[in-house]
Amino acid sequence: MGLAANPSTVVLLLLPLLLSLLAAGPPPVSAKLKTSNIQFDYFNDTYDLGKAFQVDSPATIHNDALQVTMDSVNSAALVDQAGRILYNSPFKLWEGQNDTDRVASFNASFLVNIFRVDNSTPGEGLTFVVAPDLDLPPNSYGGYLGLTNSATDGDKANNLIAIELDTFKEDFDPDSNHVGLDINSVRSNITVSLAPLGFQLVIEVYIAQQVNKTDPTPPRPDNPILKSNLELRGVVNQYSYFGFSASTSNVTELNCVLRWNLTVEHYYDERQKWVKIGLATGIPTVVIIPLAVVLVCVFRKRLLTQQSNRQMSGKVKSMPGMTREYEYKALQKATNNFDDKRKLGEGAYGVVYKGYLANREDLEKGDVEVAVKKFSRESLKGRDDFLAELEIINLLRHKHLVQLRGWCHKNGELLLVYDYMPNGSLDKHLFGDDNSTPLSWKIRHKIISGVAFALHYLHNEYRKRVVHRDLKASNIMLDAEFNAMLGDFGLAKALDKEKTSFIEAGGIPGTRGYMAPEYVFTGKATEQSDVYAFGAVLLEVVCGRRPGTKIGPYLLLVDWVWALHHEGQLLEAVDKRLGEDYEAEETKRVLLLGLACSHPTASERPKSQEIVQILSGSMPVPDVPSLKPPFALGPVPMLEEDISPATTTTATTFFTSPHNGSDWTLQTINPETQRSDGDSFSSR
Repeated sequence: MGLAANPSTVVLLLLPLLLSLLAAGPPPVSAKLKTSNIQFDYFNDTYDLGKAFQVDSPATIHNDALQVTMDSVNSAALVDQAGRILYNSPFKLWEGQNDTDRVASFNASFLVNIFRVDNSTPGEGLTFVVAPDLDLPPNSYGGYLGLTNSATDGDKANNLIAIELDTFKEDFDPDSNHVGLDINSVRSNITVSLAPLGFQLVIEVYIAQQVNKTDPTPPRPDNPILKSNLELRGVVNQYSYFGFSASTSNVTELNCVLRWNLTVEHYYDERQKWVKIGLATGIPTVVIIPLAVVLVCVFRKRLLTQQSNRQMSGKVKSMPGMTREYEYKALQKATNNFDDKRKLGEGAYGVVYKGYLANREDLEKGDVEVAVKKFSRESLKGRDDFLAELEIINLLRHKHLVQLRGWCHKNGELLLVYDYMPNGSLDKHLFGDDNSTPLSWKIRHKIISGVAFALHYLHNEYRKRVVHRDLKASNIMLDAEFNAMLGDFGLAKALDKEKTSFIEAGGIPGTRGYMAPEYVFTGKATEQSDVYAFGAVLLEVVCGRRPGTKIGPYLLLVDWVWALHHEGQLLEAVDKRLGEDYEAEETKRVLLLGLACSHPTASERPKSQEIVQILSGSMPVPDVPSLKPPFALGPVPMLEEDISPATTTTATTFFTSPHNGSDWTLQTINPETQRSDGDSFSSR
């Protein structure tokens, strides 16, 4: 949702909301009123075992949260999305048809992770909804918030109410930052702007600030920000579902629910037996009898943990040629209980610590220095990351790859043990301490040659093609003699020999400046996209500048180097800290190779085998155009419904820009309709 006090800088907001709908009048004597307390402090695959939620795609349960719309940093993939996640059991909200009968009440609080991708304009919003069924309305993206669509909005037959957290101003909205009460329509019956209250993005709505995800739920404020009298019986179904909906349009945001507490006073019904037996089927947070819940929850958690440990250990041990399994206590001792002072680095996949293990092979040599990678996510996704990296690197054997020594899985803790690299990362030597001695040209050339050999091994010599997908300076480690060791295979994918690419379905991981343009647009990782990243490393090593560096009017390092090539001043790009300590022709060859690897068209880039030969001087550098060519996305097939016997053509999409890499123009050229004078259709 991307709301913030300062829209230009803040991209994340943790927002706890408390909602309260109180019953009117005393309950009749014969009423079978029950109270269900449902508490989710986090969300993971455990809840799928008991089918706790109805999840309508593109919504997912991922990263310990309800992702009500797609969880991706690829803004293009987020456009025009709508999703719903509802608790999978209905609640009976009143008894019979007598208007004097009491209508049940509920309280809900939830913690929302609000994020706008690339600090862009957010939209459209997220709602807490009471719905008649589990179905997501078709075409409910955009301003319809996953609630209604153009045909059903305002229809009393919708039988829903929602509290909207709206982040985009429609014509009928007061502003782009408000909370509203929606009854069968996204045109709110009552709205309250949050801007005067100092909140950019809890029938009675209160709102309170919470700084950190792990903080306790804040107390309910004294006064609500929105209050309205509402007779549920005249709006919603007698049996209704509780949950969340959200949507995006051409403006996008991530809508994540991190925590949810729901207390419903409802009438007992046969339909709700599932709620009672949920304790035995994987939903330990449904509260009927508090003491029983504690006992069953503890037992269930232990059982799931034991099952998870056995499954994980079985999978790892069944891998061919698996390395040694370490005891958790040994790694805990080796890293001084994972002391922050031993921390070598930290990334999205975990933290790496320096450790000292006893040398069982030669006690006289003393302890062995190791690097211990502790995965930061204990969810299913964390285990998938662990297994993916272990499966690939376990059988890789090359002198320029970081060597795996062993693994450990204990009580949800996932760890890998690698050889320690005493000289750290290439990134540290290029951009670390300004007072440190810069790497000589001889060492720099040695490093890039080693990485080239490693890349050639992954692409051609291993039994499967391995696409690294995260080749960058911080993942190139250096041993005591400054030999390059390519590491961090957390994003790597092994492809069968007959396959040439891997498509990332849940967002495109990577680092700006290292990602090939076709990978950014399609999510398809190939050997050629690895070559592009290697080209970025080549330029980085020679120039002493990061690939994502803006230099004058040039948005990326490659654009600046290509401009110098056009002007015949390529060696002006060389790191000034080298002084005259480099061989001009060899350095020029590396710069030209870097540009060749950075060619916007994947098929024009050299293969990894050719790269090795070029760096050794046994093969000339391919011709590099004086001006940077436009990026051509390649043939774009028509959708099946658009294809008829008379239309069997394809179109090619180009992205053209000035040499500084900004102000891109999209051009789609159809060969059948292109005019003879060369003009083509162009749109921005």
